[in-house]
Amino acid sequence: MVETLLQSAPALAWVGFLLLVALMLALDLGVFNRNTHAPSLRESAVWSCVWVALSLAFNAVVWMSEGAQRGAEWFTGYVLEKSLSVDNLFVFVMVFRAFAVELRHQHRILYWGILGALVFRAAMIMGGAALLNRFEWMMYVFGAFLVWTGLKMFSPEKKTGDPSSGAVVRVFRKLVPFDPEGGHLRPFSRKDRLRATPMLLVLLVVEFTDLVFAVDSIPAVLAITRDLFVVFTSNIFAILGLRSLYFLLAGMMDRFRRLKTGLAVILTFVGLKMCLAHWVKASFGIPDGAAIVASLAFISAVLVVSVLPGLLSRRAVGGP
Repeated sequence: MVETLLQSAPALAWVGFLLLVALMLALDLGVFNRNTHAPSLRESAVWSCVWVALSLAFNAVVWMSEGAQRGAEWFTGYVLEKSLSVDNLFVFVMVFRAFAVELRHQHRILYWGILGALVFRAAMIMGGAALLNRFEWMMYVFGAFLVWTGLKMFSPEKKTGDPSSGAVVRVFRKLVPFDPEGGHLRPFSRKDRLRATPMLLVLLVVEFTDLVFAVDSIPAVLAITRDLFVVFTSNIFAILGLRSLYFLLAGMMDRFRRLKTGLAVILTFVGLKMCLAHWVKASFGIPDGAAIVASLAFISAVLVVSVLPGLLSRRAVGGP
């Protein structure tokens, strides 16, 4: 595993990236958000800008050190993962409402949820890349899966069940000693014995939700590039800013209802690209760099068309 990682980037690059992530997360929870509170709109906007600025700065470093193609791959992977991650926000809103989690406790739950996502996504990225490198035909399996997922998203949206009564919750409450009055501040409480609190249960549901979405998003990014350093760092930077983005957009989710259609188009496009990439390259001789730029342009255009009309229409009617 270590050898595979070092083939994509030097050890110093991996260590530097992990130290940067650790430092920012420590500052986030240990300094700026030490006290439990509900993040304001201004605070969320500032942190969203900080994460985007850090992401673009890191992208610039990749661009200068690895060349224009790697830089374009990184940015395309970041935009793709960021757009797919926004779909998580709708589910997070439902989860927190179903479990009656106060706004001031949601930040801490999402913080620990992202830490868990770092580990799980690293394992999924390594596993997906290993499958593609060992079995080239898996590219068509992943591509077909993305096309199927994208086409499925075009179908009328079904009513979503109550997250607080799902299978994960039922199994958890059956197997784990549970304190329903333990609150959302700490994962465990002590009464007659150590018991899990609603915070741990909500965190488990959030982690499970992220894993479900990662099944789509990670193959999509691997369709852009198989460079593990590019895939992992762009993926992680995209989800690191997801928490602040959630608090920034939570009050206006209705403006992004058309995003699902846009994401369906993007997933279908990426899946077809994954299945047809070799044929297109052999038939038309399109360079890899040009293919990446074309993919970035298409994904960006779809996102603009999906999001901008909703924002403009709300402004037109005097929405908040």
